Amino acid sequence: MTHPFLFLQWLEQQLHLHIGEHVTYSWLVMIILIVVAFLATRAISIVPTGLQNLMETVVTGIEGLLEETMGEEGKDYFPLIATFALFILVSNLIALIPGFYPPTANLNTNAALALTVFVMTHVVGFKKHGAHYLKHFMGPIWWLAPLIFVIEIIGHLARPLSLTLRLFGNMWGHEIVLMIFLMLVPLFLPIPMMLMGVLVAFIQTFVFTLLAMIYIAGALEEAH
Repeated sequence: MTHPFLFLQWLEQQLHLHIGEHVTYSWLVMIILIVVAFLATRAISIVPTGLQNLMETVVTGIEGLLEETMGEEGKDYFPLIATFALFILVSNLIALIPGFYPPTANLNTNAALALTVFVMTHVVGFKKHGAHYLKHFMGPIWWLAPLIFVIEIIGHLARPLSLTLRLFGNMWGHEIVLMIFLMLVPLFLPIPMMLMGVLVAFIQTFVFTLLAMIYIAGALEEAH
């Protein structure tokens, strides 16, 4: 924990609960997304304005990236990818609010997201190709298949570890740096760091989402 005061943690203490700040703030992010989705869709109009216009822009951007990365087949996985993108982005951005903790600065949250990507990648692969999906792990030369299989397994197992540590390291590191500046110069110096935090939040969301799309797209491809 880097923040000197966390609102939801204080609330937990008053209620004598022991849930964990990464869980409570994950719930908060989900509530925020549900409320925003309700407000954006409660009065849909042909010519969007306000929140509907904003959310349509966001959804269109994610859909465009999905099509460029995964092709037409990737549209089936839009709900999964969009959920990753929106959850991670909001989780990253709430760190800029005093008293709020980013769930993505905790290894448990990031590991859950990364393992979901890992499991879905292989579920999609077996659903698409059946037992032939195993050819992805064998390589193009049959007599090298045992060696390639071991290398591929290690590479695939490293994916959730890489996704987890990359997101955790960047968000935790930013939290540490921001709190150090807040303690040293509490007035104006942290402002540039907070602006950089917005950039970091978007970049890390983009990287995680893009890698998730690349992994699933790889599972959809035919083995060579």
